[in-house]
Amino acid sequence: MMNWIRKPFEKLALTELYDILQLRSEVFVVEQHCFYQDVDGKDVKGWHLMGYQEGVLVAYARLLPPGLSYAEQSIGRVVLKKEVRNGGLGKLLMQESISASHDVYGKKPIKIGAQFHLKKFYELLGFEACSKIYDDAGIDHIEMILD
Repeated sequence: MMNWIRKPFEKLALTELYDILQLRSEVFVVEQHCFYQDVDGKDVKGWHLMGYQEGVLVAYARLLPPGLSYAEQSIGRVVLKKEVRNGGLGKLLMQESISASHDVYGKKPIKIGAQFHLKKFYELLGFEACSKIYDDAGIDHIEMILD
C-alpha cells in the first residue's frame, strides 16, 4: 500500500526533508556515482511528491513551477528506492507526478530532463523528445515534453 503525500517545501516536516535528501543521495550520488549539486536552490520553490510504504520513503519527485528550470512546469529528481523498482511503481510515480503538477500549476505542458536510457519509459507516458542528447553530470539526458 502506497501512501502519497504532496507538499510545498515550507510545509515539509524535518523528517520528510531528511527522507527526501537521503533517498536522492542514495540513488543519484551513491548508486549512480553522480557527483553534482543536488541541493540546488530549487527545492524551496517547488512541491514535493513523496510515496511511503510502511513508513519508508520509496518514491519521490520534485514538481517545479514554470520559469524555474524551463519555461514550462517541470518534474524532476524522480527516484525510486532500489528495492521497489521493476514492479510498475515508476509508472505510478510519474502518473501521480503529472496529476499533482497539473493540480498545482495548471493543466499545461510539462517539461523534463530525462536520463536518456529512460526515454522509451517516458514516451509510454506521452512525453516526446524535444532536444538532442546532452551530458548532465556524466549521464546522457534528453529534454522531453508532455503537452
